[in-house]
Order: sequence, then structure tokens, then C-alpha cells
Amino acid sequence: MALVRAWFAKRGLDPRTRRRIRQIEALTGFRMVEPVLYFRALRHRSKLAESNLKDHESYEQLEFLGDAVLDLIVGEMIFARYPDKDEGFMTQMRSRIVRAETLAELAERLGLHDAMEVGDRVRDQGIETSVNALSDVFEALIGALYRDRGFNAAFTFVDRVISREIDFRQMEDERDNFKSLLLEYAQARKLGAPSYRVARIEGPDHERNYTVEVVIANEVRGTGTGKSKKKAEQRAAEMAWQLLGNV
Repeated sequence: MALVRAWFAKRGLDPRTRRRIRQIEALTGFRMVEPVLYFRALRHRSKLAESNLKDHESYEQLEFLGDAVLDLIVGEMIFARYPDKDEGFMTQMRSRIVRAETLAELAERLGLHDAMEVGDRVRDQGIETSVNALSDVFEALIGALYRDRGFNAAFTFVDRVISREIDFRQMEDERDNFKSLLLEYAQARKLGAPSYRVARIEGPDHERNYTVEVVIANEVRGTGTGKSKKKAEQRAAEMAWQLLGNV
């Protein structure tokens, strides 16, 4: 009955809003009951001031919820897929799937960069295609779907996207701790231990972005960005490791 009421309510919306609803429903595969949840999930903080919206009306709250829901869903998927594996393996696989880079790639393949709303002043500055924003919006969309249609709908959406877009065999073979690998490489060649330095800090307090450089033998070998120095260091080490021919 709620879906029927929602459908009739949509008929009174302007054409742009109806198109946006159809776009998001095509992304999720589910009819909306409360469109406002999905609009919030795809709205960057930069849009708030110019649209006279409140602080909680960006994707950030729903990202918090979606992050927790995603962890549970991916945990269930891995538990079912790998019944004979130990906790360490399953934890590692989950972390590889829910890391920002993987989620951003999934978001881009879904077209969330086209559906995201950003403020006019920051348009064309790369927010819509940044790893942080894309991964956050992906989690926020899961949070919106969970609130609107429940856990089963959220699970169906995540399971469909991940099963279609992720190569589990390839992910099983990935190596995660690039800092350790890079340290082993440098020490084996008597280059000394790699050092990491913060090159730049950007963004407001609640949305910091760190850029870190890794230095080996007085030469910058890689650069990485992340929401924490730890993540930025890992990404810098990964770039250096790849450039040094150890993919």
C-alpha cells in the first residue's frame, strides 16, 4: 500500500525530479518509497549552503549507516562463499572489498558520479570523481536503500553489484601491506628504510585529505592520498612498489 501511495505522490512532482527518481531507481533496481533519502545520499556537503539546506541533509549521515550495513552484507557474502576459510582470511577479503578504492570503482561503474549533486562553486573540481566522495556516496546509497526498503533490498543490491563487478579469484591473490613489501625491497637492496612525509593536508576538519610521499634513498618514489595518514602512506607505498616493478 505504501508503494502505491508513493507512486501517486510522484505524479505531482516536476519533470526534473521524476527523471532523477527514475535514474536512481534504475541504479538500485528498486522502487522508492521515500525519494528524499536517496536525494540526500547523493548530495555533497558543498550543495547545502546554496540550496539553504541543513547540515544533516548531505550524504554524511547515511554514509555512516551504509558503512555498517555494507560491512554486515559483505561479511555474510564472504561467510557463505568461503565456508572453509579462517577468520583472518575472511577479514582480509572483507577489508579488500569495503576499502575506499574498491567502492569508488563500483560507484563509478554504476554511474554515481553522474547522479551526485555538488555545489556550483566546486563543480568541475573533480569532487564527483574523487575516490573519497564516490566511496562515501556508494555507502550512503546503501544506507538510503536500507532505510527505505529494508535489509533484504540492501543485500540484494550489494550482492548484485559485487558479484557482477568483482573478481574474487583475483582479489584472493592480492597483497595488502605494501609498506612491508616496500621495506623488504629497500632493505634487500641496501637502500635504507623508506620514509614517509606529509606533503599536503586539505579539506575541513571533518573531511581531511592527506597527501603523503614515500622517500627511498633521498628520492620520492610514490605519492598517495587518503582520509588518514595511514591510508595515504599505504597508497604511496603501493605506487612505489608498482613503479619498482613488483606488481
